[in-house]
Amino acid sequence: MGPAMFDPQGPNTVAHGENLEILAAMPDASFTLIYVDPPFNTGRKQTRAARTMVRAATGEGDRVGFKGLEYVTELGQARSYHDSFDDYLSFIAPRLHEAYRLLAEDGTLYVHLDYREVHYVKVLLDEIFGRDCFLNELIWAYDYGARAKSRWPAKHDTILVYVKDPKKYHFDSAEVDREPYMAPGLVTPEKRERGKLPTDVWWHTIVSPTGKEKTGYPTQKPEGILRRIITASSRPGDWVLDFFAGSGTTGAVAAKLGRKFVLIDQNTEAIEVMRHRLDAQTRYIEANDPVPSDTMR
Repeated sequence: MGPAMFDPQGPNTVAHGENLEILAAMPDASFTLIYVDPPFNTGRKQTRAARTMVRAATGEGDRVGFKGLEYVTELGQARSYHDSFDDYLSFIAPRLHEAYRLLAEDGTLYVHLDYREVHYVKVLLDEIFGRDCFLNELIWAYDYGARAKSRWPAKHDTILVYVKDPKKYHFDSAEVDREPYMAPGLVTPEKRERGKLPTDVWWHTIVSPTGKEKTGYPTQKPEGILRRIITASSRPGDWVLDFFAGSGTTGAVAAKLGRKFVLIDQNTEAIEVMRHRLDAQTRYIEANDPVPSDTMR
C-alpha cells in the first residue's frame, strides 16, 4: 500500500485507486459520516459452457458416477450473460463491511441506491449493522426526464440510513434546512415563516443541465441532498467519507459546511473533475504511490 490515506490531523484528501484496498488501510472508527452512491449494477459479463457427460470405458473417463461408472465431460457452446444480482452483492458487501468498521460510535451511513438493488442491499445491511441500527429509508423524489408509457415512470432514488450505535448516533434536526408547508393555510403565520422539518420523502430537483453546479459528470448528485445529510449527521470539524466519490459533491458540500473529508474513486475522469471543483488545499493521492505524497493542488 502506498501513502497514508487518512490523517486525522491532515488536510482534506482525494485518493485515486481501488476503494476496497484503500478502505482496508484506514484505522477503525475514523468517520462520523459515510455517504456512498455506488454503481447500481456492476454489469460484469459471466461466461459458462454447457457440459455433457458421456459414458466411457473403464480407465478412460474423467469423472466417476453412480456404481463406479466412468464418464467423459464434453464441453458445448459457451454462452454469456450478465449475472447482475449475485455479482452486485458480492461487489458491495465487503465495502459495506469496511464502512461499518470505519464509522465512529456516533456515526451514520447513508447508502444511495435505486429500485433495482435497494431491497437486496437492505437485507445485507441488516446483517452487517443489525436491524436495530436501521434509522431511515429516505425517498428522494424528482420530476425530470423521460416518461415511460407502459408502467409508472420511475422518478425516485432510495437512501438507506444506518447508525453504528442506536443510542449514540449524532442527529441535529435543528440545523437542517426547512421546507414550505404543503398546506400553508392550515398553520399559523409563524410556522409558515419558519417552514417545516423535512420528512423521509425529499422533493428535490436533479442537478440542472444549465446550472452552476453542473460538472458534466454523469452521476452527479445535487448539493442540496448532500447538504441536508451532512448538516444532520455531522458537526463542524467532523470527518466525512465518500468512497464512490464521482464528481466530488460530498467533498464540495462538506468543505462549505466546515467538515473534513476523504474522497475515493478509481475513475480518472472523476479525479480530474474533483481537481477542478474542490478547494486548493485538498491533497491528491495515487493509491499505488510508493511514498507519501504531500502534493497540494
